[in-house]
Amino acid sequence: MQINKKIHRQIRLQNISFVALLLVIVGLLGWLSTRYHFEADWTANNRNSLSDASIAILKGIEGPVTFKAFAREIETLRAPISKVIGLYQRHKPDIQLEFINPDTSPDLVRQYNIATEGELVISYGGRSENLRELTEQELSNTLQRLARSQERWLVFLSGHGERNSEGAANHDLSNWAAQLKNRGFKIQPLNLGVTLQIPDNTSALIISSAQVDWLPGEVELIKGYLEQGGNLLWLADPDPLRGLEPIAKQLGIQFSKGVIVEPATQMLGISDPRFALAASYSSHAITQGFEVLTLFPMATGITTSAHDNWVAQPLLTSMERSWVETKPIDGKISYDAGSDTLGPVNIAVTLTRQLAGSEQKNPSAAREQRAVIVGDGDFLSNAYLGNGGNLDLGLNMINWLSHDDQFVAIPAKGALDRNLALSATAQVMLVAGLLVLIPGGLLVAGLVIWLKRRKG
Repeated sequence: MQINKKIHRQIRLQNISFVALLLVIVGLLGWLSTRYHFEADWTANNRNSLSDASIAILKGIEGPVTFKAFAREIETLRAPISKVIGLYQRHKPDIQLEFINPDTSPDLVRQYNIATEGELVISYGGRSENLRELTEQELSNTLQRLARSQERWLVFLSGHGERNSEGAANHDLSNWAAQLKNRGFKIQPLNLGVTLQIPDNTSALIISSAQVDWLPGEVELIKGYLEQGGNLLWLADPDPLRGLEPIAKQLGIQFSKGVIVEPATQMLGISDPRFALAASYSSHAITQGFEVLTLFPMATGITTSAHDNWVAQPLLTSMERSWVETKPIDGKISYDAGSDTLGPVNIAVTLTRQLAGSEQKNPSAAREQRAVIVGDGDFLSNAYLGNGGNLDLGLNMINWLSHDDQFVAIPAKGALDRNLALSATAQVMLVAGLLVLIPGGLLVAGLVIWLKRRKG
């Protein structure tokens, strides 16, 4: 059949129309892709998507969130960080990710107290927090903690030579207090001899190594605070209790008469045996995932007894070869079974009890009262805060006391059936099939076809 000019023009017009329509469709799809976002995660357990809990947290955050990632300019270091943060940016586009090379920015490393490669500093609403474990659960919980608008007040008792939350001396706590402020806590020094009351909005009361005796009226104020359900962090030392014996009795705790000595510290280059080490930790929200050493200079041991519905749990214990030395430490020391207490001994304990409604300081607060008792205050001082995991441990204690441990639990998402377990027989058959039978069969088939064609 011959194609005349009219049919030729029609075919040409159809082709032009088809191409034009195709270009319009492609352009329309491109325009829609800039206006609307659609993704589908077809993995077995949606491991490339955020959980509903994380998405809900992001929806409740108003305003930009900044991530500073301290990682060198190596793709294998930065790519995993970008991938995880990208999951959050899909649901909150105003999340900003900035990479910082720690080798070229040592001042920022010191400023943000960076300890590990790939560590993140998350900032929101004037508050910031460091993140060293890049998982969805840890990241989402950090965002939830930063987004909380409720003020959390930490009251540091003063007026008795305590470690000062604003002092710059080696024994003071100003560096730790600064880290707490960065995480959204409000710090309030309080002299009970002047104020005569503990504020009702106190998240946790902190007692730290008094050097002069407490007045009986001050002790009664602390007792009343505990009776009303207040939370307490007590940083004790081998020094006398200075009139706080009624508080120890109220909590059901006793302090050892001596100093914990640890001969193993000499292997770490520490000549003073009065530095206690904690390397293993009990199962507790404070020490969950904790795997670093913590160092306690001049610590004393703690024992507990059941009292007034308090439930005690050891938090930190010294090593097995340690003991509580009751004699003055000068020169060579040795364990004396008659007067010393053999380790491991408790360096820190936690106390909890359930409160009835009438006992609570705040009816809307959590119904569990909490206390942390530590036989050392030096580990959070300016001189020793940067040793091992001391800083993280101190922050975790405050988070737990202020009930900031109750966050979303997001299970890890691994690929289902990613591992293939084969028996020895199955492995032999698989190898024989892939390396012998299939290649041999193809070779035989090729020879047969070649012979047939040759004969033909």
